[in-house]
Amino acid sequence: MEMHQVRYFLALARTRNFTQAASECNVSQPSLTRAIQQLEAEFGGDLFRRERPQALLTDLGQRMLPFMQQCDDAARSARALASSMKKGEAGTLRIAVSESIDGSLLVPHLQELGRHFRGLDLRLMRGSAADVTRLLKDGTTELGMIAAIDTSWDRFDHWPLFSERFELLIGADSRLANHAVVEPEDLREERLLTRVYCEHAGRIAELLRKADIDVDRAHELHSERDLVHFLEADLGVAVAPASALSGASVVRAPLAGFELERTIYLYGVAGRERSPAATAAMKMLRACNWKRLLA
Repeated sequence: MEMHQVRYFLALARTRNFTQAASECNVSQPSLTRAIQQLEAEFGGDLFRRERPQALLTDLGQRMLPFMQQCDDAARSARALASSMKKGEAGTLRIAVSESIDGSLLVPHLQELGRHFRGLDLRLMRGSAADVTRLLKDGTTELGMIAAIDTSWDRFDHWPLFSERFELLIGADSRLANHAVVEPEDLREERLLTRVYCEHAGRIAELLRKADIDVDRAHELHSERDLVHFLEADLGVAVAPASALSGASVVRAPLAGFELERTIYLYGVAGRERSPAATAAMKMLRACNWKRLLA
């Protein structure tokens, strides 16, 4: 079955006249007639009952009508999408982001992209630094945001976006909530909440051990949502980057003697073609005034 046959079928079903349908489709009547006959041979029965000057749908034709209409609608949608993408009105953005990066940081940029690409199709993937690296390498994603540098593959392009310090996150009901600065000894009676998905989890544990803080009794968490619930319930405290979490239920405080920063990088693959939406996103993220955004 060819798409021109679908068009001819729908035109004939609508006009109920071979001459009018041929005129509407800009073909000769014999050409339209042959196309309908080929369809009927393929489907194994008459689609139209010829009652001059009318051509009326048979039972088989009536049953085929919605399927033919779906085919035509899908083809029109595909052509419209291709045209929109060619004009830059629609686009697809595939971006992988580390679990340790707060998704709210991307929202203003996605809103701006949505204004430029009215039909923006977003696929946001999450994972560890290793997951993001793998998704970039195999082409599943075009861009990646992670707080680590992988130098094992020379095709990676990377650009630093912003740096931030690590702080102590405390539930609003915690005994430490009113501390302007938390001393290491204040943590020795607290249960730690370890964000195992953070690229710096190992370094954090190392620094806390040096301050004689027991990290082996920590609760291990695998999502920011669980971290919020644990903090709200005063089930422990967490060391996390300054951009992580926000709201009345979470209090932040510096941890005395704890000096650790991370840098968030934007990743791409050198020499690989990117979609217009991905190119726009890359330029937008690199040009952003992150200090003002994070203030």
